[in-house]
Amino acid sequence: MILIIDDDIAVRASLLLLLNDGGFDASACAGPAEAMKMIKKQQPELIILDLNFSNDTSGKEGMELLGKIKQINPAIPIILITGWASIELAVQGMKAGANDFINKPWGNEHLLQSVKTLLDLKEKKTEHHTRKQLDKTYNFPHIIGEDSQMLEILETIGRVATTDASILIMGESGTGKELIAEAIHENSLRKNKPFVKVNLGGISTSLFESEMFGHVRGAFTDARFDRAGRFELANKGTIFLDEIGDLDGGSQVKLLRVLQDRTYEVLGSSRTKTVDVRVVCATNKSLDDMVSRGSFREDLLYRINLITIYLPPLRDRPKDIPLLVNFFISNLKEIYNRPKLSVATSAIKWLQQLPLPGNIRQLKNLVERTILVSKNDELEIEDFRSQLELSPVKKGNLQLPGIGTLTLEEVEVAMIKRAMEYHHNKVSKAAVSLGLTRSALYRRLEKYQIPYDEAED
Repeated sequence: MILIIDDDIAVRASLLLLLNDGGFDASACAGPAEAMKMIKKQQPELIILDLNFSNDTSGKEGMELLGKIKQINPAIPIILITGWASIELAVQGMKAGANDFINKPWGNEHLLQSVKTLLDLKEKKTEHHTRKQLDKTYNFPHIIGEDSQMLEILETIGRVATTDASILIMGESGTGKELIAEAIHENSLRKNKPFVKVNLGGISTSLFESEMFGHVRGAFTDARFDRAGRFELANKGTIFLDEIGDLDGGSQVKLLRVLQDRTYEVLGSSRTKTVDVRVVCATNKSLDDMVSRGSFREDLLYRINLITIYLPPLRDRPKDIPLLVNFFISNLKEIYNRPKLSVATSAIKWLQQLPLPGNIRQLKNLVERTILVSKNDELEIEDFRSQLELSPVKKGNLQLPGIGTLTLEEVEVAMIKRAMEYHHNKVSKAAVSLGLTRSALYRRLEKYQIPYDEAED
């Protein structure tokens, strides 16, 4: 039974009708006293809770009731239903143990989806399986690993993939966050629908709305044709928002709206569109720290991390390194037409001792570089050692990062920041030192959301 707690009779009636039509058994009550009696007597599976009762809009009664419910049954899923003006209050409720929050007026499909997701998650219990058992049940062909941490992650993916829970994947660069996102999609009920990948760190602030929500012809100077946005392309499927920690504050607000209401407006059009999409996000940054500093919205963080997956760095799962190396070798044999390629046991053990700050990306790069350079069919320690560039390579005063430790984009961002700092934010001087025109540097500053003071130039 689903229990609705709201003092507004119209809200109770609407939600009862919606849930009953959706095949759920639902009951309703008007206030905390009645709610507590029903909870103790009927033990509902899920609660939809309004935070404001009678004329009081502080949310105090609702928050107190939330605390009492959690004392009785900490595991019961709770959806807060609130007005936009009460979002800050809803975030406090999430901290206190609520699972989701829905805006008034709500979208029927979105609310039903949230109810179904939370009930599905409640029913699915974690079990410990071997990799062979997991592979019989789920589809993980591109994820290599038998480490206990990875098995637990795969177990979680399989358990939540068939729900529509929003998922946040966290981990260092090169740990395989995109592969995990793809695996979630491939094991979901949306697997035959689009999987759209978006690198938010590569979208400038000025182009964010156009890229994400699309635009109509004439919306701005270069808009010669109508263009569908990423959310429209991902409709009925999954959208993967990579590097969400790089999103600027203004874009965070725009993203929050579509994640909150599943509605958006195409740039240049006043017509509101709705979208049915599963959202998976990823970042290598600590969003909790960013929230503390005020650079990431707390309500957005709660919207995207119903389930959080932490990917361990490769140095914490050395037993998986032989599996990864053999997987890379198997693929590269065909690509480079070297069917006799193998790796010596001593070389495998040596690779397992490396810190590999670039994780799987660096290991793959090291294996491929070694294959390209070495003429030996059996790769030895020295073959790999000669290609390893973990330590910075000096070229005059220039310090080059090791291959695989940073992407080209990360190197570019770092160099631009250093040049701007060295030249005290003077764009013209920084541009000359980087070998760029002023306009080219301005474009990169905007693309990577690097702050600068035009008055200093």
